[in-house]
Amino acid sequence: MINDLRYEEHDPRHVVACIYQLEETEVEVVWLRELPLASRYSSPFDVLEAVERMQSVSRATRPVTIPHLPPLLAT
Repeated sequence: MINDLRYEEHDPRHVVACIYQLEETEVEVVWLRELPLASRYSSPFDVLEAVERMQSVSRATRPVTIPHLPPLLAT
């Protein structure tokens, strides 16, 4: 299991995912939160790494600005 330690144990957000060993080099993940991540990985460590990468992406930054261009003139 992967737990989010920011939440208390009785909080439903505490458990992020359950990992099941399918074969020696394959695990299946049941996500208990809506995360855009794969459902199969080669090891539990790869699953944890994917979650950590997702958490490290800062969503607090401003979006990239796209320069405004005036509409094209019809000829």
